[in-house]
Amino acid sequence: MHRLPLIQPPDGVLLHAAGAGASEDVAAPRDLMKVGDLAHEAGKTVRAIHLYEELGLLTPAARSKGRYRLYGPEALMRIRWIGKLQEMGFSLGDIQTIVSEWERAGSAPDAMKRMRDVYARKLEETRAQRRRLDALEHELEASLGYLDTCDDVCDTQRLVSACGCCDLHEKDTPVPDLVLGFRAH
Repeated sequence: MHRLPLIQPPDGVLLHAAGAGASEDVAAPRDLMKVGDLAHEAGKTVRAIHLYEELGLLTPAARSKGRYRLYGPEALMRIRWIGKLQEMGFSLGDIQTIVSEWERAGSAPDAMKRMRDVYARKLEETRAQRRRLDALEHELEASLGYLDTCDDVCDTQRLVSACGCCDLHEKDTPVPDLVLGFRAH
């Protein structure tokens, strides 16, 4: 993980470096924040931040003398990245896999190719979903148009059973599937 340059704060507070085997005291960088501040800044809960840590998606940059987790600006970027992947439909388990494959990549070009492949697959899935949603939008519009006609011309005394063989619409007007579905018995 990339470490930020350490800056001596005015009060000279000492920190313990994060990570396995790190035991030396280091000066507190001004741009490190506690987990609560990070959660607030990212719009997440403290529990979510801890979960990201448990899953290996996020690592604190350091710990304070009181053992508080401290995070740098890269943690905020990582959380935003996780959020964008979740918006795209990736589960935290999927993101865990993406991160572990990234870390296993032998070279920078290999790592970038892996990420490109992930994003290319997701782009195609997004485009396919968009086509499905466009078709659904047209079906809903057609159904609403058909049902608006029913509201305008149908006699309020007419029974629901008459909807199955409605003669109030023009003969060449196709009945949308979303209307046929509830009219059919």
